Amino acid sequence: MSVPFLQQYRVGSYILKQKLAGNKRYPLVLMLEPLFQCNLACAGCGKIDYPEETLRRRLSVDECLHAVDECGAPVVSIAGGEPLIHKEMPQIVQGIIQRKKFVYLCTNALLLDTRMDDYQPSPYLTFSIHLDGNRERHDASVCREGVYDKVIPVIEQALQRGFRVTVNCTLFQSETAEEVAEFFDTATKLGVEGINVSPGFSYEHAPRQDVFLQRSVSKRLFRSIFEIGKKRKLPWKFNHSSLYLDFLAGNQSYKCTPWGNPTRNLFGWQRPCYLLVDEGYATSFRELMEETDWDRYGVGNNPKCANCMAHCGFEPTAINDTFAHPLKALRVSMRGPRVEGPMALDPLQTSSESQHNTDKRKPFPIPVTVEHKTVAPSSDHSSGPDN
Repeated sequence: MSVPFLQQYRVGSYILKQKLAGNKRYPLVLMLEPLFQCNLACAGCGKIDYPEETLRRRLSVDECLHAVDECGAPVVSIAGGEPLIHKEMPQIVQGIIQRKKFVYLCTNALLLDTRMDDYQPSPYLTFSIHLDGNRERHDASVCREGVYDKVIPVIEQALQRGFRVTVNCTLFQSETAEEVAEFFDTATKLGVEGINVSPGFSYEHAPRQDVFLQRSVSKRLFRSIFEIGKKRKLPWKFNHSSLYLDFLAGNQSYKCTPWGNPTRNLFGWQRPCYLLVDEGYATSFRELMEETDWDRYGVGNNPKCANCMAHCGFEPTAINDTFAHPLKALRVSMRGPRVEGPMALDPLQTSSESQHNTDKRKPFPIPVTVEHKTVAPSSDHSSGPDN
């Protein structure tokens, strides 16, 4: 994990206090969405189909900071939409930093060069830059040519000025392990603090549904990527726990922890997570935690969750497993994710079904064709532990 020691210590202390208090459900990252409006129109985005009156709405500074206080999570991931469109974003960020919370400001970076002076480098602030691949892949993902060439100099400028910078990358259908590995090389050479990576989630409202990875395909793809990574002289740095990466490679059987990254947006506290948009809202964080039927969600419990491996639900599970089994986590951290042998069963999966999950050494790319002009989505979140 590439997260600085101060952040690891503060988050670890927070988790330990929760466990000592006997709390079984507690948040790790607040997913804060103060607006849905964006300056890109990615074909796979789950937000761009809201009516104009919704896209013009904003959460106020007071509403945002109240959500931070109400939730109490040590990390806040600010997304949207494009957060830098919000005129009061500097005040929101400053208010969160004053509370000694770690802020991941998720942005496509198109406005960052002109807004960077609104912020000061801080151990509590990270610019999480949306970048889904090298030039052709990223421009296809955001459905606009030239975006990649605008983003790279901004990343370099932010790093030169002393800001913490991570890259937020989402993988979709038709990607090859070699292509992704080249992008990880690029991000590493840029000098970013870490890479946040996750398979794309199939938003119901996204215009394109043919770009999302199936669960078994995701595992095989990540195994191929990590196998290449083991041969790299310059090691990749990820903004994830070692056990979440091992989960992506199909080596851990995890259930989702949806309350680990709760979402507060224009409509309230979203049930059960930011990925499912039609499950209703709670009026308070307490109502979200106490009155949501959490057993209705997750792989094996809800068909909408069938192919999800997103960090917002599974990184909290991996972190809890790290606390429960630190030696296992240390071994994976030292050796990297396993890239050979049978894969772990998914929740409620039978042993016969697991035959489809064994490592058959199938080559990538996967034979699916997606036109680069319309290939879709961008991920709105960094995981934080984005999202």
